[in-house]
Amino acid sequence: MTSTTGTQTAEAAAPATVHTVVDSPCGPLTLVAREDALVGLYMVDQRHRPAQETCGEPGDSPVFAAAEEQLAAYFAGTRTDFDDLPLAMSGTPFQRRVWAALRDIPYGETVSYGELAEVLGQPGASRAVGLANGKNPIGIIVPCHRVIGANGSMTGYGGGIPRKRWLLSFESGAQQPTLM
Repeated sequence: MTSTTGTQTAEAAAPATVHTVVDSPCGPLTLVAREDALVGLYMVDQRHRPAQETCGEPGDSPVFAAAEEQLAAYFAGTRTDFDDLPLAMSGTPFQRRVWAALRDIPYGETVSYGELAEVLGQPGASRAVGLANGKNPIGIIVPCHRVIGANGSMTGYGGGIPRKRWLLSFESGAQQPTLM
C-alpha cells in the first residue's frame, strides 16, 4: 500500500505480530510470531519479558502449530531438540552468537557461562554471555536453562530459578509432576 507521496505507510511496512498462549508443565507459555517466524516464547513473570502490547493481538501463525507440536513432544519426553522451526531473534550480533551457541548445548547437559564464552572465542566474556543469555527471547526452544554457574550453581534464569531447576531435572530423566 502506498500513500499519495509514493512512500510505504508505516502500517503496511510493519509485519503483523501475533501471539498465542499454550499450556505447559512449567506454566503458560506465550508464543509470539511475526512473518511466519517465531520471535518470542515467554513464561509468566519472566524477567526481560517485553510489554504485552509488543506481542501483538491474539492470532494464528503457521509457526504456532509446529512450535506447539514440538513443545508437546518435548514435554512428553519424546523430543530432545527443536528443529525446522523458523526463528527470528532480534538482538545485537553478540547476543545472536550466544543464542546460536545455546542451541548446540545437548539435551540433558549443562555448560557454565565461562565455558560458553570460551566456545565463542571470548574466554573473558562470561558476564556478557550471562547478560545475553538472560535476554534470550525464545526460552526452552533456545535452551538458556542449560547454562549454569562455574561451580554448578543455578545462577540466574529469566523464567526463575524454580523453573530452571524443573527443566534441568526434567531433562535429566527425573519423573516429576508439573511445576505449575
